[in-house]
Amino acid sequence: MEIKTMTLQTAKLTEMKDFYIKQLGFILIEENDDSFRFAVGSSELEFTSNGVTKNPYYHFAINIPSNKFIEAKTWIKERVSLNLEDGQDEVDFTHLPAHALYFDDPSGNVVEFISRHSMKTDQDKPFSIKSVLNISEIGVTVNDVYSAAGALNRVGVTERDNEVINKQNLNFMGDRKTGVFIILNQPGRRWIFSEKLSNIFPLSITLSNNSKIDVNTNGELSTTA
Repeated sequence: MEIKTMTLQTAKLTEMKDFYIKQLGFILIEENDDSFRFAVGSSELEFTSNGVTKNPYYHFAINIPSNKFIEAKTWIKERVSLNLEDGQDEVDFTHLPAHALYFDDPSGNVVEFISRHSMKTDQDKPFSIKSVLNISEIGVTVNDVYSAAGALNRVGVTERDNEVINKQNLNFMGDRKTGVFIILNQPGRRWIFSEKLSNIFPLSITLSNNSKIDVNTNGELSTTA
């Protein structure tokens, strides 16, 4: 499973465009009065103000090359302030293995750059925004993780280690081989490196097999093969 395109809501469209296109240097693909879309490696990310009624925020991650974490951290610190957890501005996920850092964008999204060391994604060139690989993770907050997991199963997305779905935990749906996951959860979990709690906001995802995943304002997840 890989994420081909992803659409998230924002109440700060102009600030978000300036942040991602001007400040970080992502390549703009398309824009109109209520949305803009840009390339994230082999994925595409769109932010839209269409239908926004609150101040939506999400957690999502971006895969970076397996050998570029130190360079990427230096690069991003020149452009944004990193978030802290227990006084640290990075985390070593020894069980993956991977290193990650986090920062907020103008909408309050908790954005993660993650370098998965077990994957063969080394690059020789100095790190730049062109080095990013793809969208790695998206936190999908729903009212019922059990029914949501069932809907994902029907389009071939299963728990990464075939573990039982648990409404108290983060459920990583996807394949370790690709390093791409939909993180199913219910409202109220704190995102690490943030004080924000997971909450329900609409989103839309198209996978590499062209299956579609949608979450509506009621926290109901639906899929289309």
